[in-house]
Amino acid sequence: MVVPASGVRYRNALLFLMLAAVWGSAFMAIKAGLGDPTNPAYFFDAPVLFAALRFDVAGLLMFGYALRATDRWRPKGRAEWATVGVGAVFIIAGYHALLFVGERGTTSAAAAVIVSLSPVMTTVFARALLPDERLTAVGLVGIALGFVGVVVLSRPDPTNLVGSRFEALVFGAALCFALGSVLTRRIDADLPIETMEAWSMLGGAALMHGFSIGLEEAVPGVPTAEATAALAYLAVVSSALGFLIYFTLLERLGAIEINLVSYVAPAFAAVTGFLFLGELIDAPTVGGFAIILVGFSLVKRRSIRAELWR
Repeated sequence: MVVPASGVRYRNALLFLMLAAVWGSAFMAIKAGLGDPTNPAYFFDAPVLFAALRFDVAGLLMFGYALRATDRWRPKGRAEWATVGVGAVFIIAGYHALLFVGERGTTSAAAAVIVSLSPVMTTVFARALLPDERLTAVGLVGIALGFVGVVVLSRPDPTNLVGSRFEALVFGAALCFALGSVLTRRIDADLPIETMEAWSMLGGAALMHGFSIGLEEAVPGVPTAEATAALAYLAVVSSALGFLIYFTLLERLGAIEINLVSYVAPAFAAVTGFLFLGELIDAPTVGGFAIILVGFSLVKRRSIRAELWR
């Protein structure tokens, strides 16, 4: 039976919202496992270990999916292993280690908003590293607005820069993700994305275990029920299920429309943070998000126009 075009669009829209919900609520789950300086949770003193355990489980699940979904279960050649290495170092280890450490001192919504800057930063790195990429004056304005949005959100105090260090770490996470995304495009290896993700997750988890040992992180005995639930949600729902939805939509919609999930996810991060953790959403968070969204619209205006009118 042939599904009408309207039905396909409806299904894609539902999957898009599901992906935004799954990835947006991940910020709440991270916060639930970490707590904050005034009310530390089980993984507060071991945030990198928390991230590593997430990808131990998620990597094994993704590896099993890659075995079933592709005919290439392992990389071959220098370019493919380089792609896996970039993914492990920047997209998995660098991004998540900095994100988990940074979320100890900021809200779920604020972290999600800062991370939503990553598509804008991807454009910056692409302009520098990919010769075919070009950036106009309007695009430069959009990038500048993205940075202004982060400043509005984090409200750095020149007399107390330590107070905004957590937002700075989350911003560093967004930079890692953006750089890793561009480097994988530059290498351009012919490796199924499922296989690349599986090996990158496992490699990134191994790196984070090493970082955790180097930082002498420790957890206080038996995990709490809340910490166990947060870890399971992050590994199974946010990572395994989330990436399955992502792969499906990437094939159907393309990279430009998928990037827009970064601008819907903060809404789910804010709602779940409020419902489950009692986090409040302040005006700078809303204002910072609005400015970043405008910046993204300027940077990607041609691609968005092409998607809307195709």
